[in-house]
Amino acid sequence: MSTHIAAKDGQIADSVLLPGDPLRAKYIAENFLKDAECYTSVRNMFGFTGTYKGKRVSVQGTGMGQPSLSIYVNELFQFYNVQKAVRIGTCGAMQEDINVRDLIIAQSACTDSSMMLQRFGNLHFAPTPDWGLLRKAVEVAEAKGFNPHVGAVVSSDLFYDENENWKLWAKYGVLAAEMEAAELFTLAKKFNRKALAVLTVSDHIVKHQETSAEERQTSFSQMVEVALDTVTSM
Repeated sequence: MSTHIAAKDGQIADSVLLPGDPLRAKYIAENFLKDAECYTSVRNMFGFTGTYKGKRVSVQGTGMGQPSLSIYVNELFQFYNVQKAVRIGTCGAMQEDINVRDLIIAQSACTDSSMMLQRFGNLHFAPTPDWGLLRKAVEVAEAKGFNPHVGAVVSSDLFYDENENWKLWAKYGVLAAEMEAAELFTLAKKFNRKALAVLTVSDHIVKHQETSAEERQTSFSQMVEVALDTVTSM
């Protein structure tokens, strides 16, 4: 039985979108899904199920950071048999050829999280998304004219990076920093499920640029469209 998601059997769809912010989950349900119903509000971490282009899809808030996401994704996989999980969220770019409002589709996720050490000790696991979802998402984004960047991101436990570790990640070609994808990819491999991360660049660490609230909402809509069209076409 799930501790943190108060859904009944059958209330959660096979495919789930995972925004960190529970209010974004509510926004998606109200603006993108048809006949959406709330299946959980425990700790105000909202989850909804509705239909998109005639297919059932759920959207579940996960909170910020890998420990929080890990709780919800573990329960979605173990107790609700979710098969496809797509993180949708914002990130900070660290390469010059990337601009704010661009889309990034994660091909892999580096991390500084001690969660990996607890699992693997001195071994180094490489968290990667499902290839089928990745390929489809790129096709969908390109067909919409969004021109996504595809490559490595880093899932950091530190939002305020006092040591500027981002500079080393950037030197090795990492595109952007976010906070959840590595754990999502790792759990998907553990449970033999499919996972992906589609991200919007909300700020640029090198260029010191940020998007406005209005611009973020426009880019957020593009990201959601890509994620929904990807999971409902497979």
